[in-house]
Amino acid sequence: MLTRVIRVHECGGPDVLRQETVEVPPPSVGEVLVRNCAIGLNFIDVCFRTGRYRAAIPFIPGLEGAGIVEEIGPRVEGISVGDRVGYIDPLGAYAEFLLRPAARLIKLPDSIDLRDAAAMLLKGMTAEYLLNRTYPVRAGEVVLIHSAAGGVGQILCQWAKHLGAEVIGTVGSAAKKHLAQRAGCDHIIVMDEEEFAPRVREITSGKGVPVVYDGIGATSFRGSLDCLSRLGTMVSFGNASGSIPPFDVQVLANKGSLFITRPGLASYTVSREDLETSATRLFSVVEQGAVKVEIGQCYPLADAARAHRDLEGRRLTGSNILLT
Repeated sequence: MLTRVIRVHECGGPDVLRQETVEVPPPSVGEVLVRNCAIGLNFIDVCFRTGRYRAAIPFIPGLEGAGIVEEIGPRVEGISVGDRVGYIDPLGAYAEFLLRPAARLIKLPDSIDLRDAAAMLLKGMTAEYLLNRTYPVRAGEVVLIHSAAGGVGQILCQWAKHLGAEVIGTVGSAAKKHLAQRAGCDHIIVMDEEEFAPRVREITSGKGVPVVYDGIGATSFRGSLDCLSRLGTMVSFGNASGSIPPFDVQVLANKGSLFITRPGLASYTVSREDLETSATRLFSVVEQGAVKVEIGQCYPLADAARAHRDLEGRRLTGSNILLT
């Protein structure tokens, strides 16, 4: 079978994303052929494209998507032709048709639309492990969530509120403030108008917060440490502004014996049980209405380069998708 894909032959800017036609072989043992309906657009796609995260060249970018099972290979159980499925790995999502390991597919409930699934799975399951497992948020705690208007940020804020937390959210500009408000933030800090660390201290009467969820990276790291209370936890789960420079860990002791972790979704969904548990928790809060995932922009797959330019240019908010 021939299929359209977006492929990278050399790392670089958005223009290295080339549309090509490739052959997809029949599914082998344990594999499933999926007809993609929608593909999640995530900043990690940029990291692979630029070479910040390594992949064997040439490669098809993208980790997240949703579609219909077209064909199943030998020794596949629990999945049938016609099933609606989503996935969060491995690489290769920027395609019309693609092979997926059956063990990594997530069957979608009837209540979850395919486009919504592509927009929420990777971001929502990231929020799930951050709030429930990396640092389990408790009712009454005050938490700081950076990039509250972004795809992960909006889900994090809503879910943290559902857990009973008081949420401080940061946004890059005043134009994004309404999105953080809609996500349930109790306090909103506009980064280009004021320093966030002193404002967090002011909001918390000097105490600081027990946890910071930071997907920004280099430009927010030091300030995030300054927001933490004694024995607080710095959760650095992304680096949209660049990698965090090396630093002396003695700083953590000097600031109150802080904890720091750099988690990744892959580590929290290694087993089939973990994958299904995380997805089930996400579907539950969405079905309850506690978390609403709004799709921002929809791009044709052929416009992947434009989508990456908009993503890197901070012109996008919320969850965005590519359509086949």
